[in-house]
Amino acid sequence: MTEQREVLLVVHPDHDKTRSAARQVAACFSAAGIMLRVLDKEVMELINPDFCVDSLCSVVATDDDPAAGTELVFVLGGDGTLLRAAELARTAGVPVLGVNLGRVGFLAEADSDALVDTMQRVIERRYQVEERMTIDVTATLDGKVVAETWALNEASVEKSTRERVLDALIEVDGRPVSSFGCDGVLCATPTGSTAYAFSAGGPIIWPDVEALLVVPSNAHAMFSRPLVVSKNSVITVGIDPDGSSAVLTCDGSRHFDLPKGTKVTVVCGRVPVRLVRLWNGPFTDRLVHKFGLPVKSWRERQASGEEIGDFA
Repeated sequence: MTEQREVLLVVHPDHDKTRSAARQVAACFSAAGIMLRVLDKEVMELINPDFCVDSLCSVVATDDDPAAGTELVFVLGGDGTLLRAAELARTAGVPVLGVNLGRVGFLAEADSDALVDTMQRVIERRYQVEERMTIDVTATLDGKVVAETWALNEASVEKSTRERVLDALIEVDGRPVSSFGCDGVLCATPTGSTAYAFSAGGPIIWPDVEALLVVPSNAHAMFSRPLVVSKNSVITVGIDPDGSSAVLTCDGSRHFDLPKGTKVTVVCGRVPVRLVRLWNGPFTDRLVHKFGLPVKSWRERQASGEEIGDFA
C-alpha cells in the first residue's frame, strides 16, 4: 500500500501575488500524488479545484489542528505569513518551508524564482529540517497570569498610547539591570535578531547561538544597550505601577493589553519551531544575500564598474 503524503498550503491573503504560485503548487503536488490541505474555501478557489485531481485537495478548519499528520507546511508569502504558519505547525511538530513572495523574507528558504526546484525537492524528499529556538512569555499582575503565549521571533512590550512614555524595569535572573522610560522593550530569539530587534538597533545573532536578546526601543537613559544573555536566563520586563499601561505583542500578530504594574517574563521556549532547509550553505551567505550586503571593497567595485552611488 502506497503511503499517502500530505502537505498543508498556507498562502498570503494578497490573491493577486499568490494566485499563480498557488496554482502551480497545487498542480505539481497533485501530479505527484501528494495530498494538499488548505485552510479555507477561499484558498481552494484561489488555486482552482480543477488542478486537484482525484480529490487530492481538502479544506480543513484552523481549530482542528490542520497541520497534524502532514509532512510539512508549505508557505507562499513573506515572513509574516511564515510566522502565522509556524503557529499551526509548532504544536504538531511539523516543519515549515517558506517560499518568499514578499520583500526580504528572511525566514523563507527559497525565493519565488526557485519555486519549481523547491517543489521538486519536496517531492523527492531532498531536504533537511532544523530546529529554531522559541521563547515562552508570561505576563502576571499581582501574582495572577493575565497572558501566556510564545514567539519565534520576538515579544515586544510597548507603550499603549503614543503620547505617553513606558517606564520599564529590566531584570535578568531576578536581579535588576536598568530602568528607564522608553517606547518599548523587545525580547528576541537568535532567529528574531534579524527582524524587529534588528530594526531597533540590536545585533545579529547566528541561529546556532543559544542566547536571548533584550533590545530597548528609544530609551531615555544613559545605559540602554542591547543585552545578549544565556538561553537559561529569565528576563523580566516590569511595568511601573505608577506609570502607563502597555501592550504585549508576539511575532507581530498576538496582542495582549497589559495594565500598570504587570510583569512580563521571558524564558527559552519548551517547544521549538522546525524549519525546512534545502541547502547547507552557511548563515553568513544567507545574511549577505537577504540584505544585499556589499562584500567587495569600494575600490574593487569601482574597478569592476559596479554602480556605487553618490556620497557627495
